[in-house]
Amino acid sequence: MNWNALEWDRAAEELTWERMLGLDGSLVFLEHVFWVVSLNTLFILVFAFCPYHIGHFSLVGLGFEEHVQASHFEGLITTIVGYILLAITLIICHGLATLVRFHRSRRLLGVCYIVVKVSLLVVVEIGVFPLICGWWLDICSLEMFDATLRDRELSFQSAPGTTMFLHWLVGMVYVFYFASFILLLREVLRPGVLWFLRNLNDPDFNPVQEMIHLPIYRHLRRFILSVIVFGSIVLLMLWLPIRIIKSLLPSFLPYNVMLYSDAPVSELSLELLLLQVVLPALLEQGHTRQWLKGLVRAWTVTAGYLLDLHSYLLGDQEENENSANQQVNNNQHARNNNAVPVVGEGLHAAHQAILQQGGPIGFQPYRRPLHFPLRIFLLIVFMCITLLIASLICLTLPVFAGRWLMSFWTGTAKIHELYTAACGLYVCWLTIRAVTVLVAWMPQGRRVIFQKVKEWSLMIVKTLIVAALLAGAVPLLLGLLFELVIVAPLRVPLDQTPLFYPWQDWALGVLHAKIIAAITLMGPQWWLKTVIEQVYANGIRNIDLHYIIRKLAAPVISVLLLSLCVPYVIASGIVPLLGVTAEMQNLVHRRIYPFLLMVVVLMGILSFQVRQFKRLYEHIKNDKYLVGQRLVNYERKSGKQGTSPPPPQSSQE
Repeated sequence: MNWNALEWDRAAEELTWERMLGLDGSLVFLEHVFWVVSLNTLFILVFAFCPYHIGHFSLVGLGFEEHVQASHFEGLITTIVGYILLAITLIICHGLATLVRFHRSRRLLGVCYIVVKVSLLVVVEIGVFPLICGWWLDICSLEMFDATLRDRELSFQSAPGTTMFLHWLVGMVYVFYFASFILLLREVLRPGVLWFLRNLNDPDFNPVQEMIHLPIYRHLRRFILSVIVFGSIVLLMLWLPIRIIKSLLPSFLPYNVMLYSDAPVSELSLELLLLQVVLPALLEQGHTRQWLKGLVRAWTVTAGYLLDLHSYLLGDQEENENSANQQVNNNQHARNNNAVPVVGEGLHAAHQAILQQGGPIGFQPYRRPLHFPLRIFLLIVFMCITLLIASLICLTLPVFAGRWLMSFWTGTAKIHELYTAACGLYVCWLTIRAVTVLVAWMPQGRRVIFQKVKEWSLMIVKTLIVAALLAGAVPLLLGLLFELVIVAPLRVPLDQTPLFYPWQDWALGVLHAKIIAAITLMGPQWWLKTVIEQVYANGIRNIDLHYIIRKLAAPVISVLLLSLCVPYVIASGIVPLLGVTAEMQNLVHRRIYPFLLMVVVLMGILSFQVRQFKRLYEHIKNDKYLVGQRLVNYERKSGKQGTSPPPPQSSQE
């Protein structure tokens, strides 16, 4: 009620850049700097310095210092031990404050304990648990790659940080895909079947609130149960299939992941290509998820009818839907016959529609058959057998198909299994997709099928041309330019000759092109962003080959070719004409690409600063001399001079 706009305007006028940066002679800037430095110092002192030294003194006193130093993570383990000791101390102090009835101290100690407890639980849930899953996956898959625990120990000793991070990343990916599969199961199964698993889509689910309210032993029990479940699934779907494959197909394993000196692509580029291109292309397709959901539903229906658990697994929802549809049809028929509607008719159907629209509810009743525990046990056995067979198919079929297809190209040479697995996955996906499309087209007749095949053949030809330009030429040129500008000057001395691998440059160029496209789409509006958005909007079915070549492929390839050719022409054609020495020619030839990059970056920075100074100049000029602005109508001058004078055209005074 006491708000005054003039006071806010006056405060905004007082807050200027000179005042914020301390250029007007005031001490406000120094005061801000002092507070920021003080808060950062206090944060480091409370949350890092004190826990580390508490843990260090405790480990030294207990005689565990040598064991902690041998782990290669002395600082992290010492800090975690310090936090654990702080939590135990806070619990003891909280209990003493409760006994002596110090309510304020008890409340303060409780808040501090909650902060430490939540921090430790977050570290366990996000850090320790994925790390355990990653190491267990690695241990169970050693025979698949013909490795031993000694090899993993040597790799850990040579690079402990990188090894732990890679295992944590693998474990995190495993936990993420497991959670995604559980969410898919919840869409198929009856609400209440997976009561023992937390529902991440539940709006009432709050993990931080659970960490605060549940006691430590509940979290510890849940953590142990999660480790047992995840570890058992790894044994069932990885270790046991590997043993079966080695016994049935001795020559199939191990997978070839060793790199040789003449390998066209490095392991890093292959893994990045697989994670950034192959898997997203497969997982982003809505058909893949629908196929998986259809398979899960078919398996559930089959298991439900075989074991008489249809009501338990899927509920009585289908029967309710059928009765609701029948009730709606009866009501519609009654209305068509001008019958008097009964009060409350259709409420059951409306209730079912509301339930279906709002999503699954927390629990649905089901019919409990005879010998229910035995049937549940048989269901679990059937599920384990199905998972084992599915794992065997996933471990053998894509790799076998990829090896067979690659043998036509490379002969008997050994190929990295990332190549074969990616090729096999794509072939299997395309085969399943083609079969589903043909099954959907069969009822439409032979003529429609031929017309569709003709349209899809033309679309495939256009897509191959676009892929050759945008996924072949552009990444190759971009990767080669990156190699010449960044990698070669940093890694190869002047007295050595750099070697370029086109396959590796292309693989890294794909990643660079994807990053550049993402940054372009997130950046301001300009011609490249407009063209990329238009190509995305058209999609594959409405692909415009002429537009893509004229607006996107030709300009980008021209710029990349000029960036590659102009420095080479200068270094190899113009510099030798100047009569310089061979050493100078080599220096210019090797350093001209980063030099021109630096020149372009400096020119861009200078042009940006010039534009900013122009804007600042206009702002200062308008702030100093502009009196006001007036909007007037624009009218053309008439041909007659004797008429009334035209209105003023200036909008500034």
